[in-house]
Amino acid sequence: MSQPIPVQITVVSAQNLKTLKSNVLVTLVSVEYNGAVLGDSSKTDVLPDGTAEYDFSTSFECSPDGPNSLDVLVQKPLLLTVLEVMPKEKKKPEKITPLGQAVVDLLPLLQGVLSLKVFAPLYAVPDSPSVSLHPEATAGLEVTVSTKELLLSATQFSSGNLLSITLEAAYSVPEAFTPDAQENCMACLQIPAAGEKELLLLFKNGILKADGEKEPLPRPKNWPLDPILAPGALNIPDSFIVGGPYEDEDGELTKSEDMEFRIQAESMKRIVWDTEMRCFLDAAAVAVLRTRIAECRYWPVELCRLSTASGGKGKASKLDKRDEDKQIAFHGVAYVNMMHLLCPGVKQIRGAFRVFNYQDSEVFEKTKFQYSIFRDRRSQLSLAKEALVNSPATKTASSKAQKEGKDSNATQYSEAGTFLVMEIKLDRPLVPKRLREELLQRVKELIPPRPALPTQTEGAKKVVEDYQKCVTSVAVAILREYHELFGKQLPDQGVMDYETMEEQKRQLNYELNTSGKYFAFKEQLKYSVVKIVREKYLKTTAFETKEQLQAFLSELYVYLVDHMHIALNKLLSEEDVSPAPPPNTTMKQLLLFAREAEANKDLKLASLFHRQRIARDQRHIQSWLDYGAFCLLYEDATKALECFQQALCLDPQHTQSLLLCGIVAVKLQRFEEAEIFFEDACCLEPSSIIAWTLSGLFYEMQNSYIQAERNFREAKKLLRAQLEEERRILEAAEGEEKKPSSPSTDPEKIPDDSADKPPEVMESVTSKEEATAVQEALKAPAPQPPPCTIFMKTVEFLMKVNAVQFVHKALAHELLSLQGGLSCAYYLALAWTYMLREELPRCAECLCEAVRIDPLNPNVWAQKGHLCYLQKDFDNAKECYERVISFVEDAVDMHFVYLRLGSIYLGEKEYGRAKHIYLLACDNSASCLTWLGVGIACYRLEEMLEAEDALSEANALDNTNAEVWGYLALICLQGGRQLEAEQCYKYTVKLGLHNDALLREIRAAQQRCGFGDPSL
Repeated sequence: MSQPIPVQITVVSAQNLKTLKSNVLVTLVSVEYNGAVLGDSSKTDVLPDGTAEYDFSTSFECSPDGPNSLDVLVQKPLLLTVLEVMPKEKKKPEKITPLGQAVVDLLPLLQGVLSLKVFAPLYAVPDSPSVSLHPEATAGLEVTVSTKELLLSATQFSSGNLLSITLEAAYSVPEAFTPDAQENCMACLQIPAAGEKELLLLFKNGILKADGEKEPLPRPKNWPLDPILAPGALNIPDSFIVGGPYEDEDGELTKSEDMEFRIQAESMKRIVWDTEMRCFLDAAAVAVLRTRIAECRYWPVELCRLSTASGGKGKASKLDKRDEDKQIAFHGVAYVNMMHLLCPGVKQIRGAFRVFNYQDSEVFEKTKFQYSIFRDRRSQLSLAKEALVNSPATKTASSKAQKEGKDSNATQYSEAGTFLVMEIKLDRPLVPKRLREELLQRVKELIPPRPALPTQTEGAKKVVEDYQKCVTSVAVAILREYHELFGKQLPDQGVMDYETMEEQKRQLNYELNTSGKYFAFKEQLKYSVVKIVREKYLKTTAFETKEQLQAFLSELYVYLVDHMHIALNKLLSEEDVSPAPPPNTTMKQLLLFAREAEANKDLKLASLFHRQRIARDQRHIQSWLDYGAFCLLYEDATKALECFQQALCLDPQHTQSLLLCGIVAVKLQRFEEAEIFFEDACCLEPSSIIAWTLSGLFYEMQNSYIQAERNFREAKKLLRAQLEEERRILEAAEGEEKKPSSPSTDPEKIPDDSADKPPEVMESVTSKEEATAVQEALKAPAPQPPPCTIFMKTVEFLMKVNAVQFVHKALAHELLSLQGGLSCAYYLALAWTYMLREELPRCAECLCEAVRIDPLNPNVWAQKGHLCYLQKDFDNAKECYERVISFVEDAVDMHFVYLRLGSIYLGEKEYGRAKHIYLLACDNSASCLTWLGVGIACYRLEEMLEAEDALSEANALDNTNAEVWGYLALICLQGGRQLEAEQCYKYTVKLGLHNDALLREIRAAQQRCGFGDPSL
């Protein structure tokens, strides 16, 4: 817009004026904009139904350099005042009194609207006696606002941005602030525009409120207008201050220790504006705004208390010239961190910001602003009636304080803890957030193309089997229909002649067609044929030519007929092919075997079991993830990334795969790729606490602290909602049935599950320190569980996938976030990281702290037992493991507790205990090693039958364990079974037995028996 554009305003009519005042007879309407009266309508009679037809038109010009620029048009509404014309009385002039006021928002004119027709509600003027009579007035003005051409083109509007700033209130103001008609509390900030131009936003007329009730929520926002006759018209339609939890804000004073102070401050003395100011930023101004924020994140918002000049004409000009150079009364500044607006997708920031004394050096250091708006840009603020210097009362107090060597105004904001609450909102984010479609495309680009997995033979076999079953079912049904029509053909009746057969066939076809059974049989076969086309021939799209379709149909027909004959032959011959035997181990057992090998430091064997899981089902996502986690810890990150990417190929919507790809990308220092993965995970599952937390940790590594803070805040918000939902469900459940009484904490009455434990285990002696700790814990009241945090929930996930780097980052945050001390889970996680790095002394320190915090936690004692086991301190390891199995609640890794305790018993030749523990392990989660332990214990107890059964079970689960074959060889030698002994020994040697003592024992038995070794 380079030339002035007229804005035409037409007040068509007023409706329901009688609701404002029942006896109103004559009215007129006055139109005002930006402080200037545009004109008054003629006097108009009010009809009995409360309608007044004005048809009054006026206009003003919108021009870039005039008083009514685009900035003013965005910020200020059109003000309409309905005036009542009172009847003339004798010897008295005609009396005109205001009846009501309405406002019209002109913002749509910038949004591409040429003509705007609105019904503006009329708000009653309080001085009118009608207010108390008609509080629910429904009067309004029908107004049309139009322009001949667009104020902004579609391109200009779409490339620009609408900025709205709402100043809510200043809380915890200094005691010196007192309600005084001569004082005006103001705040101001400047918004950069194109070139050297700066747009100043001044918030005037702050209302000082005394102690009392808090401000209600939600409450309406107000127009930035001077006081008008009808205060109700100041409210911006459909625009409210809604508030929210302090933790979700973007400013300061959001920590838990600030909550009480803020709650108290909100009901104490405060200055309230509740005013929203808007400005339109063109493309150049948006670019400048983005650059300014990047250069300096803090923007100053100045605050001061202004003295309103009073007295005779010209008094304002008689102010002492020297006063202008003095300190402005209560001149403060708040520093608003605008960097949040440079985070992708962020359109709004809201929060509390502390107010400090205005000092030039400090303001310049933080904001790079070299001047004060109130002091150096006074002429641009149009404050004709306000004096920026101290009022007489303030001067007196200030001079008195200066004599005492103090500046009374300088520190009052800091001492009082004053803070501003404000909101800054954009119509569109400065940095657009990537769309889900774009992220999906980028993820596809990051994953290298892989050859298609082989066709699922199991799936193809199954659909063919289903087809054959369906053919068999239809054949049986047709045979049943034949028998019903013609009876069964007996063998002694001879061969049926051809004509009779054809006649029966014709009658059978007729019966099937007329009864509808033929159609039913065809539909029954159709679904199985469709599955064959999809699974066997992998045809899911349309054919390009008719020749291709015909060739495929011919091939399919031959295939279906062949398998129809196979099905019929099976039916008639009653020969069934036995199905292939299922595998002896499940996917879950293979994973257990891999973790056993990993615990025994046999990484080659662990890798083999992981690959077996993948080979069994290459489309099983969890198998790829488990193998990737193994590679991440023990092999190389590149291989781990390949596994996670393969899982992502199988399911691009799998959040866990995206997160793991991001974690490995960070380890490989591919930070741009990592950002794509984390962002896609948050976009795909916005309710995932772990996704937001991991994304925050990543941004923190990249020094993007603002983005990290926002992601952590989102995760905390989700966690609060989750805990609140869990609490609500628990309360509902307790309301339905009476809560059961808590178990007794008397040491003599605590159930110890001793029925399942050997007597020897229960009699074990513990150290005095540990026994004392347990007794004190039992006597003390039950400790409150530590607060659940986003970081410990994330650590739990990270430990499962061996992401040690991110575990350390999350634990560092946990260390800083908790106020009431660290939790047992924190020390357990930290001990886990030290154990992986084989820093056993530091691991021991962490476990001692965990025992001190929660001596009744079985996971603590299990971890401590593992530590002692690795240190070859088998006595203490045995005590810890025995303590674990004596608890009512099991530890997370009971399988390894049983395995290691059993091996300790075997080493101490306590075979009865060992057998019992290994049987518990078999009952908990059977594996080759658990049955091997049972077999060894039974062999040493000379229970040869049970030993052989146990070793056979072990062999069935894993026939590559050389030790199992070795003990089977010993049992066969003891039983005099020469052929079997030699066979078992052959496998023992072939598989490479590493147990030298067992190998010597086998050879000694062979020498004693005289057989068992084919080389003898």
